[in-house]
Amino acid sequence: MPQPTFGIFDHLDQSGDDLSKHYSERLRFIEECDRTSLYSYHVAEHHGTPHGLASSPNLFLAAAAQRTARIRLGPMVMLLPLYHPLRAFEEICMLDQISRGRLDLGVGKGAVPMEHEFFGISSNELSERYEETLSIVLTAMAGGELNYDGNHYQFNDVPIELRPFQLPHPPLWCGTSNPATVSWAAKTNVHMLCLGPNNGVRALNDLYLSHRHAQSETGPEPFRGMLRMIVIAETDARARALAAPAYRYWYETLTALWRHKGITPPYRINAEIDSAIAADMVLVGSAATVRDQLCRHLEETGVNYVSVHALFGNLPVDAALDTISALEADVMPRCQSSDARLLSEPLGRSLLHQTGSSVSA
Repeated sequence: MPQPTFGIFDHLDQSGDDLSKHYSERLRFIEECDRTSLYSYHVAEHHGTPHGLASSPNLFLAAAAQRTARIRLGPMVMLLPLYHPLRAFEEICMLDQISRGRLDLGVGKGAVPMEHEFFGISSNELSERYEETLSIVLTAMAGGELNYDGNHYQFNDVPIELRPFQLPHPPLWCGTSNPATVSWAAKTNVHMLCLGPNNGVRALNDLYLSHRHAQSETGPEPFRGMLRMIVIAETDARARALAAPAYRYWYETLTALWRHKGITPPYRINAEIDSAIAADMVLVGSAATVRDQLCRHLEETGVNYVSVHALFGNLPVDAALDTISALEADVMPRCQSSDARLLSEPLGRSLLHQTGSSVSA
């Protein structure tokens, strides 16, 4: 069985609290996670929807960096087509410096075109804007003066005064179910987080490994992860009683924008938790039950990273912290061998100045 590292994922979706309390409680949650062995906290970026209230993930993560000392932090993902490249570069550098090198930089173009349209960006522009922005950000990491001539952005002798704490750049992540993105990530040593059923994640994991092995890569193994909602309580019945209404609340925020536009949501799962459990998206039960479920998921997917979505919908923060405590005490030790260790250094090969590689997401 794979020896996984564990991290946290958060949509920062609406919980029913007022916004001030919502942010405060999420920051309390991250503070508590920092006291565990969890590797990284990843937060989504969304706009115009209750499904994601970290519309400026770097701003939220800067606050989290001041309340934590160990856990790594990062957007999953930063929607690069919505940023001016120079502004994106400067925010990334500031966050990496403020956190003293704890930034895990998830990048992508986003999966909900309606959100991009709020910013006047059409879906047929997304890929090109994303590729240009990522290329410019990575080029600027080298310092000196920035020069670039693209279809959307041009820079001429722009002085670069900021730099990241982690050189040549923070570790890159992508969140994907797209084989083309997996191929790019594998060829450039980018960490990958997949959402989907076990068989789909397995296919993406195998594709990633096939590209890596074809290149005879050595050095630290990149993370190849899966995202799973997990709720653990003292009994299976208690865990389900907590998870079912919280999942239903989360699903309502997930589909809110689609329903607002009068469009049928493009999801195969529905608002009832049984559907999500059957789709391998949710693990619910006692520590022993979840441990058995998670071992099966790990065997079937072959991943080496588990991003735990422990706080969602209107689930109380303390219930999510109970899940984290149970994972730390009773689940993670059974999934990890005694010599399993966290990756704490950026991967050896930089993306700076690489040519001929598409940066799709």
